[in-house]
Amino acid sequence: MPAPSPERVGGALGLGVPDVDRWLQGGLRRDGVHEFYAPPDGEGAGASAFALLVGRLICGADLPLIWLRKDRGSRRERPYAPGLAELGIDPDAVFLVGLRDLSDLLVATAESVRHGGAGAVILEIQGRARLLDLTASRRLALAAERSGTAVLLVRRSARPVASAAHTRWQVSAAPSPALPANAPGPPVFDLQLLRQRGGPEGLHVQLEWNREQAVFRTPIYGDPSAVPAGGMADRGRRRAA
Repeated sequence: MPAPSPERVGGALGLGVPDVDRWLQGGLRRDGVHEFYAPPDGEGAGASAFALLVGRLICGADLPLIWLRKDRGSRRERPYAPGLAELGIDPDAVFLVGLRDLSDLLVATAESVRHGGAGAVILEIQGRARLLDLTASRRLALAAERSGTAVLLVRRSARPVASAAHTRWQVSAAPSPALPANAPGPPVFDLQLLRQRGGPEGLHVQLEWNREQAVFRTPIYGDPSAVPAGGMADRGRRRAA
């Protein structure tokens, strides 16, 4: 296993909005486990897109991003490479792994984190996922702390349960600020911090993604143009919306 650099172990990723980073005591731990739940009554493209962008920031230009998800055999549900590029994510730097069985997904996630070659590992799960219990999340947290690789858990159609996550969020798409000529604006995410280990929770904020500068910022609204924040990264779910 490659030795992690000092900044990856115990370091924090600032999201770029000072008030938010102060609330997070500096930012998201680069060697931590972070959960992103879709709203119980909503689709999960926004949560997936936000996790991808956080992963992109953690990985930077040098480290790959591993994305594990269940393979249901449907081409319409596969990520859309041009959509990732529209978000400022290099599709060639994202290694997508699709497996049919949840237990195999958990094993692959743990092995990817322990290896330490990736900057972040995303695990996207649909439904309750009883195998991902408190013990399993503790194993992932320990592996993340040892390797310096972040674990980003995307939970769709699931309610929050006890885990060893350092932060837990509810993420949904929010209306985007309209551009001139009523063009669609940049993606905006509605975020609720449900849990923060050793820190305050209850933060509710909206963040806009600036693709050119690769940072989050506070959106400035004129006339809102509702664009799903995850729509560009998920072709199948965009069409189904």
